[in-house]
Amino acid sequence: MKIIHTMKAPAAIGPYSQATVCNGILYSSMQIGIDPSNGKLAEGFIAQVEQVMHNLRGILEEAGLGFGKALQARVCLTDLDNYKPFNDIYSRYFREVLPAREVVEVSRLPVGAQVGVSLIASS
Repeated sequence: MKIIHTMKAPAAIGPYSQATVCNGILYSSMQIGIDPSNGKLAEGFIAQVEQVMHNLRGILEEAGLGFGKALQARVCLTDLDNYKPFNDIYSRYFREVLPAREVVEVSRLPVGAQVGVSLIASS
């Protein structure tokens, strides 16, 4: 197993890795909209989604991958009314190769985040 760590995504806020790779499969931890440059949560839903996607890009790049290698995305929203605006941003990152995906509404996410996304990707 290989541990993935990049400065392009926020440091873990608990006892976990940003991502791991085993047998050519990357498993990312759920990313929330924390800006790794200042450690602060982006303000507002749209800004948080954008930051989540930037964080995931950083993790994928560190592993030598891109969004086109994603097999599955897991999405947590604190309000399913944000489903459409989430999709509007998400679809800019996933264009031709669409991973399987699940979206659930959750009551809370760490540090008051409104969205969290994790990926499984393959080399």
